[in-house]
This record gives sequence, structure tokens and C-alpha cells, in this order.
Amino acid sequence: MRRPTRWESKTQADPQHSHWFVERFRTMTAEGKDLAGEARLIDAMAPRGARILDAGCGSGRVGGRLAPLGHEVVGVDVDPVLIAAAQEDYPGPTWLVGDLAELDLAAVGHPEPFDLVVCAGNVMPFLAPGTEIEVLRRLAAHSRPQGRTVIGFGAGRGYAFEKFFADVEDAALRLDSVYSSWDLRPFSPQTEFVVAVLSRDA
Repeated sequence: MRRPTRWESKTQADPQHSHWFVERFRTMTAEGKDLAGEARLIDAMAPRGARILDAGCGSGRVGGRLAPLGHEVVGVDVDPVLIAAAQEDYPGPTWLVGDLAELDLAAVGHPEPFDLVVCAGNVMPFLAPGTEIEVLRRLAAHSRPQGRTVIGFGAGRGYAFEKFFADVEDAALRLDSVYSSWDLRPFSPQTEFVVAVLSRDA
């Protein structure tokens, strides 16, 4: 039986939370806030016309900015409210409802591996408890042999950075580099955010 994610538990307790989340980012976009930091980094790392998986895409703000740059984007999120918002606000990419712990895009008609996988917006701490290693394995399985997976999330959300690094190793992934922000500031144990660049272990 599938375990509900922490995000699903949160939205079940507060059915308006997803709608609040959508409107929050729509408001920030309308106010001209810079919400494209993740997309800028991913675009710089990706070959032109790359296939990019936006894992835990939310309402589409990362993948929705990558598609107009010429990339082929598939976004997956467990929350149908967020996927509906992504489809409305960012037409063009493929937006799918799905649990990352059960990710199998070949089964729904997207069999080709991806050049790059991005998992931004505190997705990892919102997974179902105990599924983190499985999610890391499935993200890696959807990337090309030379592809990379980039994951970012904040401290103090119930998923310690030390546990994340251990899970990366257990998932047979290699930690290529680690930063404290999407603009590549140095990481230290005192930083409040992590951005990790992963690849398949040799």
C-alpha cells in the first residue's frame, strides 16, 4: 500500500493549502520577484534542447521557465491542484500527477531517459517517510548514464543534510558537488540550504 507523502498529509489536514501555494507564487510572479534561480542553473548545465525531468514540479515555476528556452520538459508532482496550475500557467511542458516513490515514466508513455533531473522547492522533505532512497534511485534511473540529478532543499524540515548525503550513497549515486544556494555559494555545515549535483556511481 502506498504511503502518503508528507505533502499529502499536509493538504489533507488543510484542503486549501495547495490553492494558497499556487496563489502565493502567482502573486510573487506578478510582483516581479526573481523565481528563476533554479531554472538559470539548470539551463546552464543542460545541453541545448535537453530533455529535463522536473521532479516534484509543484505549480511549474522551474520547468515552466526551462521550456521556452528550448528544452523538452516533463514535470511530475503528487498534487493534482499544483499540476492543474502548472498546466494553466505554463502550457507547453508535459505535466503529470505522480508519486516520485513510484516514478515509472516509461509506463505512461515517456520511455526516453532524461539529460538532466531537477528536484527543487523542498521536495525531498515532503516525501513519504522512508521513501527517500527509493526516490533517489528512481530519479537516477530516469537519467542518461552521463546525466545528472540536481536536488535542493532547506534545513530544519525533518530531513537532515547528513541523512540526505547517506541516502545518496545508499542509492548508489555519486555526490559530484554541493553548494548552499542555487547561485553556487559554498556549502558548510552551518548553511541553511543545500544544492547537490549527483550522478550515477561508477
